[in-house]
Amino acid sequence: QVQLVESGGGSVQPGGSLRLSCAASGSIFRFNTMAWYRRAPGEPHEIIARSRSGGSTNYADSVKGRFTISRDNAKDTVYLQMNSLKPEDTAVYYCNKDPPDLKVWGQGTLVTVSS
Repeated sequence: QVQLVESGGGSVQPGGSLRLSCAASGSIFRFNTMAWYRRAPGEPHEIIARSRSGGSTNYADSVKGRFTISRDNAKDTVYLQMNSLKPEDTAVYYCNKDPPDLKVWGQGTLVTVSS
């Protein structure tokens, strides 16, 4: 059974940093492109960063230069380092494959950026 467990969210002031983690079980991680998504209230999931199994990455324009995705294939874990956080980054953050497996969304981790 595939499971995705996100952690590391919290409340920070603008300009702060957080590091999110996503532990994957089952077969979802290996050889797949993994991605971080976020969903602000009333909005659909937005893909913000992806990490291909070969190591290449890319980012949405809204987070480029501030967020860094990385993965540890031995631990089936994907990370998101978020720097220079802005109030508009406030959302619930999720990981999943790209394209996402709609049956296996985790509970997400809430990031709130506010002064």
